Amino acid sequence: MVELQSVGFESELSLFKYDTLEQLPESHRDLDEAARSRRIAAAREELGDRVVVLGHNYQRREIVEHADFIGDSYELSKRAAESDADYVVFAGVTFMAESADIITDDDQTVILPSMEASCPMAGMAEAVQVDAAWETLVEESGGKDIVPVTYMNSYADLKAFCASHGGLICTSSNAADAFEWAFERGDAVLFLPDKHLGRNTADDLDIDEVVEWDPWAGDVAESAGAESGEGGEGGGGGGDAAPDIPDLGDAEVILWDGYCQVHERFRVDHVEAAQADGAKVVAHPECRPSVVAAADEVGSTSHICDVVANADPGETWAIGTEVHLARHLARWHPEVDVRPLCGDACMDCNAMRQVDPNYLTWVLEELAAGREPNVVEVAPEEKELAAVALDRMLEL
Repeated sequence: MVELQSVGFESELSLFKYDTLEQLPESHRDLDEAARSRRIAAAREELGDRVVVLGHNYQRREIVEHADFIGDSYELSKRAAESDADYVVFAGVTFMAESADIITDDDQTVILPSMEASCPMAGMAEAVQVDAAWETLVEESGGKDIVPVTYMNSYADLKAFCASHGGLICTSSNAADAFEWAFERGDAVLFLPDKHLGRNTADDLDIDEVVEWDPWAGDVAESAGAESGEGGEGGGGGGDAAPDIPDLGDAEVILWDGYCQVHERFRVDHVEAAQADGAKVVAHPECRPSVVAAADEVGSTSHICDVVANADPGETWAIGTEVHLARHLARWHPEVDVRPLCGDACMDCNAMRQVDPNYLTWVLEELAAGREPNVVEVAPEEKELAAVALDRMLEL
């Protein structure tokens, strides 16, 4: 097991933070849709306005049809904060539940239906790993004043880390503003965890000096190779040889080598095939830069929803994001021909998939019975620092 030596930031790997989260009990594993719907309705009637259910855009139909609000992660967190509900059931992934806990009142309790709903991209930039690399990054850059900027799709402790080093949070909609804010205060930006959003933002700002940083570069990678004797997916497959450390001397933007496994799947040939078939393409900025350059429109999930909502009847739009949003939009706007960008090859987010509708049934029934399962609560110090990073974003 690789031991990551943190330089000065105390935290744990995300997998071990919420060891009180429970698995779905046997009693709820074989419910059919009709039984679920009846039981969810009964639990919600019992709870009344004491609960608000949030459904992320990437959730399946059987989840979002029971949600009070549907949207992207930060939009939903704001909805929770605006509500008076005692319980916030967030049908999303762990970092989203954390974000909701950061901005809701202390007397509101955030519930994550499934303990296994953990975003792979957020896990590609653990705060302890970023902290371990920080001194090397500064040294290799020639002592530049590096300002860390983390995407909203990251764990609370990484948000806190960024705040403690003078940085902030961004969404896919305001990443360019966050970059400009950072450049007013430092010499270079370290962007985490999504290299594609970072590269696309740098391209928007005409920044050419962009370097990718392998999380396993330097001493950490050497330690990993020596202990494991083999290369991992991020370690270059070189056994005890660490990945080369790139020259950071001229870098204006340093991209942490993370990505979304859903958006990584899209290719330019998907875009070209859709356009050749008469469709316009709207892509999420987490897609590869080549896909973003080829698309007709680019934007967040909210922007994608707006594009389809404002489309003329009979228009065809291919959606370059998680397949469930494309399916929702096709149902919500039958007058528009809405298609997943990669057709039948499109897959769902394996983290979102963990929020099975039976989990939603179970947590609502537990709350109605006076029990609080799967509570996500950010540690007070992390919460305070993460809120600082969030406040800096809100000032943009």
